[in-house]
Amino acid sequence: MKTRANQTYQAVVAAPGFCLGVQCDDDEITGIDFLEPRPEIAASTPLANEAVRQLKAYIAEPNFTFGLPLRPAGTAFQRRVWEQISAIPSGRTDTYGQLAKNLKNAARAVGQACGSNPYPIVVPCHRVVATGGGLGGFARERGGFLLDVKRWLLTHESSELASKRG
Repeated sequence: MKTRANQTYQAVVAAPGFCLGVQCDDDEITGIDFLEPRPEIAASTPLANEAVRQLKAYIAEPNFTFGLPLRPAGTAFQRRVWEQISAIPSGRTDTYGQLAKNLKNAARAVGQACGSNPYPIVVPCHRVVATGGGLGGFARERGGFLLDVKRWLLTHESSELASKRG
């Protein structure tokens, strides 16, 4: 999961307290970045327009199911982690430790794979939390803007953790 200040986006979508920068070519989404609040940028391609439509649908309804063509990315292990993350339903969370156990790997490796997720929200890495009941990190950060985004996403989905952590 990346946040880049000087990136070119085919669209920027506003959400409460943050924005999402969409990168794509004509056929596949190549990345989605969390951005500090800024003006929206209208979609410049048909696929970017569809990504905007789906992201706005999720912002309006957290149980929305995405159907975007995502460019294959990451290592074999990262793809396995992202597949596990994608299976976590809206409103639920799983821990880094449990995913690591499922994948027969270390929790730190799972956290690193989460931090490398190029398609946040679509591949909902925000649903992976610390074993002790805390939020854990987000996008390789332990606080600040991105952790606020994670908290908002969990609250938006009415997860049990978010209601405990507010």
